[in-house]
Amino acid sequence: MNEFLAIWAEWIKPSAGLPTVQWSILLALAAASGHLVHRYTGLPKVIGYSVIGAFAGLAGFTGAVWPLQGTGLFLLELGVAVVLFEAGGRIPLRWFRHNPMVLVQSLAESALTFLLVRWALDQMGVREIVAESLALLAMAASPAVLSRVVIDTRAAGPVTERALVLSTLSTLYALTLCSARAGMMPRGDPDAASLAATLYPVLVVLGLSVVVGAALALVLRTALRVMSPTSENTAILLLAMIAAGAALAAHFGGSAPLAALLGGMLLKQLNPRPWSWPRQMGTASSMLTMLMFVLVSVVAAQADWSGPVASLVLALVAARMLAKIAGVALGNVGSGASWKQALWLGCAMSPMSSVALLLVSQFVAASGPVGRQIAGVALPAILLMEVLGAILATLAIYRTGESSTPWPPPRRSTPAGIPHES
Repeated sequence: MNEFLAIWAEWIKPSAGLPTVQWSILLALAAASGHLVHRYTGLPKVIGYSVIGAFAGLAGFTGAVWPLQGTGLFLLELGVAVVLFEAGGRIPLRWFRHNPMVLVQSLAESALTFLLVRWALDQMGVREIVAESLALLAMAASPAVLSRVVIDTRAAGPVTERALVLSTLSTLYALTLCSARAGMMPRGDPDAASLAATLYPVLVVLGLSVVVGAALALVLRTALRVMSPTSENTAILLLAMIAAGAALAAHFGGSAPLAALLGGMLLKQLNPRPWSWPRQMGTASSMLTMLMFVLVSVVAAQADWSGPVASLVLALVAARMLAKIAGVALGNVGSGASWKQALWLGCAMSPMSSVALLLVSQFVAASGPVGRQIAGVALPAILLMEVLGAILATLAIYRTGESSTPWPPPRRSTPAGIPHES
């Protein structure tokens, strides 16, 4: 691909630059692939996005350089922030008062994931700080993947809602702890930093993110008093304020995605009446989400796929899936869900995607040598669980009967027998 692009660059010089043309074509291919995957298999579009991005990354696509920086890093942060703001806006804190076992399930599955993944990696001889950081990364599920699966399957029900809430809460824990852990990593001897000493960095990251998230929620609450939720101007204001909040949180030492998530949760409490994203915001959000998935898979596909790395990745993925299912089952007593629902709920928690990649990028920026060791295992795991996790989440939704569409999709044809666009 590099040779082809070099030849191409000699005779085509677009005004916006060659990378713009490359990304435009790549996103067009991803959009078409996502549509075809969903139409003919019933699987979510995110799988098509990820496959196209992975092929581009394996072929040597140079549009995304690792570690991420500059515009690429900001676009990933913005995409994650938009998704997490929307996810946070779905969580009513009053629910935990009526059903506290949901919060117990969340804490149990996250804690067990950290412990089991760290133990599995320790048994395979992984360096302590690397195993610890990977275990913290493994806590985070992917609200972005789950939300796309829910949209594509038209799902609604207790398992769907609980999966979205649990994935959002696990992301909150991972963002707080990983951001603090990255800030603690010294340049010289990273093993000198221990998890027991993370209280102060955790409070700093959480405190700064709460301040920015609260400011974001107050501004948007004020705007919603005088502006219609369905107005395109409201959509522009929402997106602009989320972008500004993300940039400010990262600048002052907080976590941009965490600030957006907390801002969405606070806005839900300040504005408890049901409200949905404006249609215009939905289009912008979908574009950012697709770009985010393609970017994640392009970067992750560039990782080292050697035999030793593959064994570590499989150990991490297996331990994480087992811990998610077992943790949800431990907190299932008194939660109002059946054991069958708990099993499929644990499977629905398996996706990993953009949040994990963003956290890996923070580790690399904090400590190059340790960060590269973390990324060597994390990037292949993220790509694997972005695709496999989406399939498992889709299967969980269909097995619990919460999708309003059949699977596999029926073949539709015109009276003449020629397939047509649905």
